[in-house]
Amino acid sequence: MSEKRMLPSRFIFCVIVVSMFLLVMSSIFLLQFRDQSFIPRSVFELILVNNTSFYFNPNTNKEGNIVSPFPSGDKKIQACDPKEQQRTMACDPTVALLRVYMYDLPPEFHFGILGWKGSKNQTWPHVDDPKQVPSYPGGLNLQHSPEYWLTLDLLSSNSAKVVRPCTAVRVQDSSQADVIFVPFFSSLSYNRLSKIQGDEKVSANERLQEKLVQFLMSREEWKRSGGKDHLIVAHHPNSILDARRKLGSSILVLADFGRYPVEIANVKKDIIAPYKHVVRTIPRAESFSYKERPTLLYFQGAIYRKDGGIIRQELYYLLKDEKDIHFAFGTVRKNGVREASHGMALSKFCLNIAGDTPSSNRLFDAIASHCVPVIISDKIELPFEDILDYSDFCLFVRAKDAVKKGYLLNLLGSITQKRWTEMWERLKEITLHFDYQYPSQPGDAVNMIWQEVAHKVSSARFDLHRKNRYNKSEHLKY
Repeated sequence: MSEKRMLPSRFIFCVIVVSMFLLVMSSIFLLQFRDQSFIPRSVFELILVNNTSFYFNPNTNKEGNIVSPFPSGDKKIQACDPKEQQRTMACDPTVALLRVYMYDLPPEFHFGILGWKGSKNQTWPHVDDPKQVPSYPGGLNLQHSPEYWLTLDLLSSNSAKVVRPCTAVRVQDSSQADVIFVPFFSSLSYNRLSKIQGDEKVSANERLQEKLVQFLMSREEWKRSGGKDHLIVAHHPNSILDARRKLGSSILVLADFGRYPVEIANVKKDIIAPYKHVVRTIPRAESFSYKERPTLLYFQGAIYRKDGGIIRQELYYLLKDEKDIHFAFGTVRKNGVREASHGMALSKFCLNIAGDTPSSNRLFDAIASHCVPVIISDKIELPFEDILDYSDFCLFVRAKDAVKKGYLLNLLGSITQKRWTEMWERLKEITLHFDYQYPSQPGDAVNMIWQEVAHKVSSARFDLHRKNRYNKSEHLKY
């Protein structure tokens, strides 16, 4: 009797399970073919946005490229791989790591310093064709050029014709931005416009800084955050020298902290960017191995420096007559760059010694040459050190040890061929991280800097939110 009563219950349970299974399957079917379904589009998009693991098969064209199933006018959701997205459309701000608002400063602050002149009321050069982009001057000017590459990258982020990673995307509404970019070519301004001309009382560089401060202080974006969400590139140690105290609340992109007081520039809020190396990057297949590099240690550059650079002359007298060591004075003039490029490519180790500031371009020339850097600079800050472990491909020597007779040679002699080869292989892997180029590529210097900016913005937002815990509550009106 009891068994007969249980049968209907089992039957009902089975019916419920089957019904639920059919309901789920039909829902998936309807969602996948939603153009013909009765489910509202907004509901479907909400499901996609909030459930990234949702089962979805994208359509592909005959070339194998992913095609968005949404109508062409709907760019809110792009159902395609980011690598494919950069080939077929402008970057989508909703999926970018960093949304950047860039001020439309007049050309006198940026490309105008390069001699570029657009048509009337034209602020920016056309960047769709890299061959038409105004070039940056070579020589030592080029080593302090991050603002040029970052500006180009932002300008091209809204173009479907330029193939680049969608790490940072320019937005037109500052309220939608994670960071505000100030496109001032400050290093070039210092290098080209610092000398007082004729009857002028102040230089063009100083005037530009004054105008920039006035502009920024008048903007609601600056007032809203006190400049803490603004990004200013000041890579040359003497750039924005007159304005840095007024603009020091912003995120600064620097070569090092050598000429900055800690309250203006520090590792907590600011970014260290690599110099643009002046020697060519050696392709991996052309890089000489241990036995193909006859020179043990290479240095060529200015020997007599001030401040922390005094160690250069001490090392010069210690090493200049040693076998298999090249330690000589050199400049970028005449064939200086070519000689340095050739010399580094044929050397096992390359010296990077502090100069007037803790850093120098020589480190990045060594990396591009796959010559293991020997860093003698106690106060140096290095680019991307939260991502890269420099001890994998560099040797660090304290200044007090380096000037001890025989210390450096004994250290280099203790590095086995196996250990050197491991560092050399790692150098070849990370070289791209220090290459500036246009258009940018995944993992290059431009891309890495944007990732660093995202980290700093996140940290600044964290501090702001903590400060707002009680500030807003105490001002509430009941």
